[in-house]
Amino acid sequence: MGIFDTLRSVLGVRAETDAVSDADPEDLFGMSTAYVTMEADLGFASVGEAALCFSSVDSTDFADTVDAVEAILDAGSEETGTTFRRHADDYGYNWVVLADDDPEDLVTSVHFAADEFVERGYGSRLLAAVFGFERDDGDRAYWVYSFRRGSYYPFAPTGTSSRDNKIEFKLESVLDGELGLESEKEYWYPLWPDTPTGHPWG
Repeated sequence: MGIFDTLRSVLGVRAETDAVSDADPEDLFGMSTAYVTMEADLGFASVGEAALCFSSVDSTDFADTVDAVEAILDAGSEETGTTFRRHADDYGYNWVVLADDDPEDLVTSVHFAADEFVERGYGSRLLAAVFGFERDDGDRAYWVYSFRRGSYYPFAPTGTSSRDNKIEFKLESVLDGELGLESEKEYWYPLWPDTPTGHPWG
């Protein structure tokens, strides 16, 4: 299953009917303490990037919303130093990719962006927030927050089509109670990177 099938069937169309809560950007703040636990207890440090994925609407109002999100991130970058870029993948989905060595700033910036979508009535267009981690041995892991499900799940790709379930279950056991985790494993869908060493956001 490619990233298009993943987003469309799970984080997008399918999850629309299976949603358990409205998009709530406040859930993202749980990642602030999760960063500490990931490094202290599991040896996973931040990769220095995080991303927000959303689907677009062909309307002037939505375009204005995206402009407002960029304006907020521009203003925030002056204080935090967090940089960002827009990326549209090959399947029609949009990413706001943020870069900062400080995980707290990443969480804050992703929250600001997501909250602006919600405030302007486009919370339903939010698909996922993705936070990346890596270990000295080269292993990578991600926490994916599904806005449609209102929960986090771990994802540990070992290439472009395989994953390390052992790492994922370890992350689940350690972070259970600290993050609101997705209890139904069928919703732990992969967001495959385009290259073996790439990130899901490209």
